[in-house]
Amino acid sequence: MKIIKILLLSSLLAVLSFSAWIYYPQYQINKIKQETAPTVEKTNKLTYIDYYRTITDSTINHLALGDSIIRGYRIPEEENFISQFSTQLGAETGKQVLSQNEGVIGITSERLNLLVQDGVYDEAIKEADLITVNVGGNDILKVVKKSDIYSALKSFESLQEGFSQNLAEITSKIGELNPSATIVLLELYNPMPADHQFYSFADKLLPKWNLMIYEASKGTSSSIVVQTTNVINSENLEFLASDGVHPNPSGNTAISSQMLEQFQQQHKADAVLANRQN
Repeated sequence: MKIIKILLLSSLLAVLSFSAWIYYPQYQINKIKQETAPTVEKTNKLTYIDYYRTITDSTINHLALGDSIIRGYRIPEEENFISQFSTQLGAETGKQVLSQNEGVIGITSERLNLLVQDGVYDEAIKEADLITVNVGGNDILKVVKKSDIYSALKSFESLQEGFSQNLAEITSKIGELNPSATIVLLELYNPMPADHQFYSFADKLLPKWNLMIYEASKGTSSSIVVQTTNVINSENLEFLASDGVHPNPSGNTAISSQMLEQFQQQHKADAVLANRQN
């Protein structure tokens, strides 16, 4: 009987540990979202749109770094979300928005970090008012392509540790070069249909990955995490290209609209406002 009790207790602890491993990241993400949500206390501060509307310069420089989501996959340049958002930002602020898209198809977080640390984008970063970064999807795809899905999942912990370090170093270097720029990061989304055999498991792993993005965002003086999972998900598969992974033109429009909505609602950090005034 004692052995049975021990086994039951061990099983219960295992279930609780697994549940915490799965659900705690989403709890943390929700907590961070609440911290950045508009509140009465923040009404005396500038939203990002107001901030860019009131800058003295007549132009806004928008730099984009990252992978094929940034570059736009098999779509005209003017239809990627970087171009679409830049156009919308210009209309909202009355400024001329100049976008510089440095997205590289297939790039990993490790490779982007090397380029950033080597100073390849130093001048562009220093000149930018807004820097959008998306990377990490190819980190996962690279592992999956080399092995079966189960082996890839086993290496998930080390994979996310590498990604977390790379992203933290990328955002830190950007902050050092240009502390007044807004850094925009994107959530990683699950492109699988709900009936896919790995959908549920991928959907549970996704918050662990996205939590690292939110933590990198918290480490910067001014940053927005675009909630792409609100618009690119199993209920909006029409926003995906025929490859089932990349957003099509409509998907890029949806991401741009989500980004604009957050710029209209979220507030620029006091530290960055001070940097601008100085």
